[in-house]
Amino acid sequence: MSVLRYTIPNSFTALSLLLGIASIFTTQLGDLELAGWIIVWCGLLDVVDGVSARLLKATSSFGAEFDSMADLVAFGVAPAVLMLNAGLQLGGIDVESGQFWVLLAAVAVFALAGAMRLARFNLVSDQPSTGWFTGIPITAAGGGLVAPIVLVLIHYPDVAASLPLHLYLPVIMFVFALLMISRLRFPKAKVRKSNLFNAFQMVSILFVYYCGITRSWPEILLGIGVILLISGIIAGRITRDS
Repeated sequence: MSVLRYTIPNSFTALSLLLGIASIFTTQLGDLELAGWIIVWCGLLDVVDGVSARLLKATSSFGAEFDSMADLVAFGVAPAVLMLNAGLQLGGIDVESGQFWVLLAAVAVFALAGAMRLARFNLVSDQPSTGWFTGIPITAAGGGLVAPIVLVLIHYPDVAASLPLHLYLPVIMFVFALLMISRLRFPKAKVRKSNLFNAFQMVSILFVYYCGITRSWPEILLGIGVILLISGIIAGRITRDS
């Protein structure tokens, strides 16, 4: 029974890792939309992984390290590869141009920052939880923002064609990289004293699951990601630790 208890959350982690690899392969095969949705599914699994580990009291050092490896692939490397190919396919960036090397550097820095963010998190994972992250989680950056951005650009090709993506995409990746390794306080998804905040979290999660499972409304996914990012940063600046 003890082995099964730990196997359940680790199985969700393993599936997330495999889906991250599948997203990379799918991106290289040219199906950016499916690759983006696969990253979103990894985010859904990440929630189930954490909830099941807490409910079953099956947290472990192995699980924490395994989860970090899966997160790096699913929310670090896969979104980086997706954004690079989005620049080529949607942004019209030439592989032999300077714009390509700038975007390549940006996605590489994003993946590197994600790895550093996870390493820093693991160093303090055995300390008492404060309810706050230091820096933006890689799951939020890669799964909640990068993947929805690409999906929205795919769903609105006229908008994508009208934007200077060769400028915007590298800036986006550099900014997300900086946010991940920053010292900003960012709230964890947990039950709080405010019923309004708890309701907001629950509604957001329900919308994310609906959009992810049905592969619909990527603009809602992006909107939720942006709102959570901005509100989380503001909350970290104006509230006390709780």
